Amino acid sequence: MRIPLDDTYWKMYTVVIQAGAILALMLLFLGRIVAFVKSFPRGESGDRTWQNHPISLTLIAFAFTSAIALPLHKLTEKHLGSIAIMAWTLLIGGIVMWVIDARSSRYEPTTIHVEEMSLGQSIWIGICQSLSAIFPGTSRSMSTIAAGQITGMDRPSALEFSFLLSIPTMIAATAWDLLKSIHPSKAALAEGAVPVADVTMTGQKWVVLIIGFVVSFIVALGVVEWFLAWVRRRGFTIFAVYRIILAISLLVLGGKYLGS
Repeated sequence: MRIPLDDTYWKMYTVVIQAGAILALMLLFLGRIVAFVKSFPRGESGDRTWQNHPISLTLIAFAFTSAIALPLHKLTEKHLGSIAIMAWTLLIGGIVMWVIDARSSRYEPTTIHVEEMSLGQSIWIGICQSLSAIFPGTSRSMSTIAAGQITGMDRPSALEFSFLLSIPTMIAATAWDLLKSIHPSKAALAEGAVPVADVTMTGQKWVVLIIGFVVSFIVALGVVEWFLAWVRRRGFTIFAVYRIILAISLLVLGGKYLGS
């Protein structure tokens, strides 16, 4: 679309639309989150502890993601716009998703509820989630769902934990992006970055910002429920195929139409 993504206003726009999706997720999972808070730390069945309660496991997985991704953020930022890296990670991720989903459907899952998860499963999923922060195109959802299925979780439980984990992850990522927009680093300022406070907001810019937030909220609100229902019935094959087709398209046409 030829939008100047290095422009401060458009950087702020990407932060705002993430906030819309976060709000939708929090509303969708509000009932589950409230139930988890009420049952902490013993759990609904009374067999949980502060170490393996769903709230603890979500935060532990997020901590492992952060511990790996944060030290590498400067390196990964250099590759965020690389069409080649996106294409290869889409392709590899699509194949991995397809193979793991097909494999998991042949075996009886050992974990069918988030309340049954172990500490080891949450740590592994958190480590795998960091791949999406390091390699653009990996997909946060794909890496966490596939990681859960590898450890014996069924589709619904892996999907639910993936969405629960996305809440602190997206809040932190959005807050980080917003902080960088408000207070750019010295290196960014030297390269011509403009703090958000210095951006001149016009009526049109406000309208575009509000539309982006509202559309992001509505789409997330509708798609997540549909996605949950679809996966319970049919699995992830169609999404794996989509990733592979998109990857091949980018490898063949990306350099010609979008730059190397």
